[in-house]
Amino acid sequence: MSTNAKAPLALLGAAGSPYTRKMLALLRFRRIPHAIHWGSHRNPPPGLPEPKVKLLPTFYFPTADGVEAVTDSTPIIRRLEREHAGRSVIPDDPVVALLSDLIEDYADEWLTKAMFHFRWAHTADIENAGPMLIFWHDPTLPGQVAEAAAREISKRQIDRLYVVGSNPTTAATIEASYARFVEVLDGLIERQGYVVGARPSAADFAIQGQLSQLAIIEPTSAAITVQRSRRVRAWLDRVEDLSGLEPDAAHWASRADLADTLRPLLTEIGRVYAPFLLANAKAAMGGAETVETVIDGRPWTQPTFPYQAKCLMALRQAHAALSEADRAAADALLAGTGCEALFGGI
Repeated sequence: MSTNAKAPLALLGAAGSPYTRKMLALLRFRRIPHAIHWGSHRNPPPGLPEPKVKLLPTFYFPTADGVEAVTDSTPIIRRLEREHAGRSVIPDDPVVALLSDLIEDYADEWLTKAMFHFRWAHTADIENAGPMLIFWHDPTLPGQVAEAAAREISKRQIDRLYVVGSNPTTAATIEASYARFVEVLDGLIERQGYVVGARPSAADFAIQGQLSQLAIIEPTSAAITVQRSRRVRAWLDRVEDLSGLEPDAAHWASRADLADTLRPLLTEIGRVYAPFLLANAKAAMGGAETVETVIDGRPWTQPTFPYQAKCLMALRQAHAALSEADRAAADALLAGTGCEALFGGI
């Protein structure tokens, strides 16, 4: 047996973490050898360094002088693109890549509001989630210990619902948006298989990560998913492991194709996520502790989220980095969807 092979890339994750599931599916598709340590960011594997911010998944990248602990799935995906050739999840066309970036951001930052909301806003979901989180972490715990731990973690998470914007005022907006999204995704899958073509992009894995919980684990949102699209529910099981798919550059959709196929999804993003991003950025710039705006005709209020202000900045930087011709093409695709507001003023 050869001793020169690189060790698998180590990461710490949890089955109930949508970002862990996002990255595991992506690693499988890209055929990057990896070894996952199931656990909590509160208790990292012994002997491995702690990241600056404890989040899941945590990747442990080898460096010249040891190991570096890194979090945040989006920049990790771009790092993996630089360090591992082939089977890219970033479209070749910079305009299509920008659209994929926007959809990935929507999944990571808006769909996660739905994930957290459905997990902790309804009794049936709370009763399901508490024990699941405990047994995902340690399936050997005695029943009474697990029950007590489930009650404790449920209370802690319910008390934090307000942070992501889930509250009685916003609940209808979140739930209606999720139901519409499932139907939009159904149409995309039927037409081309994935979000920006016949091969998966980073956006697909971001969606798969959130829906690995929303469409499968949480009873209320899982029922909504099946009612609206068994296709989407089935698609998730396939995206879990696409290591056997053989992608080709021709499998990316063209700009002309996406002008039609992506419009319903971009319109949904423009309807709910764009106004949130803009209001949040304005609040962050003004030093306000609370975002207060109207989304989809209903009041929206939540604590200001500095990280999501950075998300808007990153999207604007990617848009500004396009050539003049590509930027004009991107703007034409976004025009009238509500997403064009993201690349204007605040």
